[in-house]
Amino acid sequence: MRRSRRLSTQILFSQLAILLVASVAGLLLFVQAARRAEDQQYEQRALAIAQATAAMPGIVAGLVHGDRGHDIASLAELVRARTHAAYVVVIDRDGVRHSHPDPSLIGIRVIEPVVALDGRSHTGVDNGHLGRSANGKAPVVAADGSVVGEVSAGILESQVSASKAHELMQLALYAVVALSTGVLASLLLTRRLKRQTFGLELQHIAELLQEREAMLHGIREGVVTLDPQGRVSLVNDEARRLLGLGFRPPGYRLDEVVPAGRLHDLLTGDVAADDDEVVLTDEFCLKVNRMPVRLQGRDLGAVVTVRDRTEYVGLLRELDSVGTLTEALRGQQHEHANRMHTVAGLLELGRPTAAADYLEEISGHAAGLAEELRDRVGNMTIVALLLGKVTIARERGVTLIVQADAPIDDAAVDQRVIVTVLGNLIDNALDAVSGQHDARIEVRFELDAGRAFIVQVADNGPGIPEEDRARVFVDGYSTRPSRTGFHRGLGLALVHRLVTKAGGRVSLDVQEETVFTVSLPVRRRSRSEG
Repeated sequence: MRRSRRLSTQILFSQLAILLVASVAGLLLFVQAARRAEDQQYEQRALAIAQATAAMPGIVAGLVHGDRGHDIASLAELVRARTHAAYVVVIDRDGVRHSHPDPSLIGIRVIEPVVALDGRSHTGVDNGHLGRSANGKAPVVAADGSVVGEVSAGILESQVSASKAHELMQLALYAVVALSTGVLASLLLTRRLKRQTFGLELQHIAELLQEREAMLHGIREGVVTLDPQGRVSLVNDEARRLLGLGFRPPGYRLDEVVPAGRLHDLLTGDVAADDDEVVLTDEFCLKVNRMPVRLQGRDLGAVVTVRDRTEYVGLLRELDSVGTLTEALRGQQHEHANRMHTVAGLLELGRPTAAADYLEEISGHAAGLAEELRDRVGNMTIVALLLGKVTIARERGVTLIVQADAPIDDAAVDQRVIVTVLGNLIDNALDAVSGQHDARIEVRFELDAGRAFIVQVADNGPGIPEEDRARVFVDGYSTRPSRTGFHRGLGLALVHRLVTKAGGRVSLDVQEETVFTVSLPVRRRSRSEG
């Protein structure tokens, strides 16, 4: 519990210290400024009293004609009583007092010079017999414009201090209210920070950050974290490589960098996926998982993991092909054993001529098929692929027919592309027609005026439902159930990507037959047309 309060205590004490220093400094500065302003205000007030007294006709007449009746003192005391001034002193040109709150000082010469004889008013602080006071001095001007004396009025500092004490109490109350508000705000901020950090201390947060960086950039899986608004908050190096995100600061949306498609829909959550999904890109076969993140009932966004399964899926497909070929070879082995038993039986019956004729017949059939494909197709890589597919088709009870307008030049097409495309299309056709009566697959090759190499794979299988035809080339679509460790629905998607990347196009036509048509640009004119 002590550790869980450490962060909140530090924040609270720091906030209190800042508020206390700011309040005290502000209070002192305000008091100093208020004191200067108030001193000036009382000096101006004292000057106004002095100017009003100096303008009284009785004061002017007494200084000009002589104050035989001591009218000046009476008038000055009357003004002092009504204005609550500390003193109102009238002084003639010789510096002799004609009025003072202390009667014993009347008629006594002042020590300081009579400054108002210059005809101007003066303000300041006076340290006189009554104490420190705010002072104002005004000249007494006769009718002819000559200065005949001055009036000095003052307000004691004790009166000013009493007024200041009242204002200081208000300021102190304001400071206490501000400090209390700051404490409350600090407590609320601390509580909010603790809730946002889930009670973690600063050292724990730093340790988690270091562990996160080490883990994310050390693993071989791509990791992308998204905030509740769908913006990328974190991405590691492997995710940048697999998704082609490049190096840019976090805060962008995946819509800005991932093109529209199934990968985009899975990453952004537009398509819900309860399990890992396999997605094909132009370079990789990816296994994608998107997991929403919630903590204590709060939506924190999502975590996307991306794994490169290109080699893994390729090996599985090769293994699947090898398994199919193995089954076909096993069937051929049985057929070959039966033929050998037939030959042996004919020899035991003493009919060597019949045995020789039988051997010539079966060997001629196999050689004839290879020779026929070589004459029609020409391209030895495609011929080898077709021979294997014919063997597999025969074992499954499927008739595989090959038609070609003219032999195919080896350099006319990219052989890696055509082998992958043709192999996937024939495999899908075999899966579609296997097990049905009179199953038939037809492969057609055509050169369109030397500009395009066209391949058609047609089968008489059950076809593809009309509502599914628009998504047959989307990775993940398949009419067959997935097997453990092997994801269906990648063949046609791979065909579409390879053909599109090579600058060609692929289409589907379902009528009496299901026909896939692939058109690839010819790399150069074939020798047969040269």
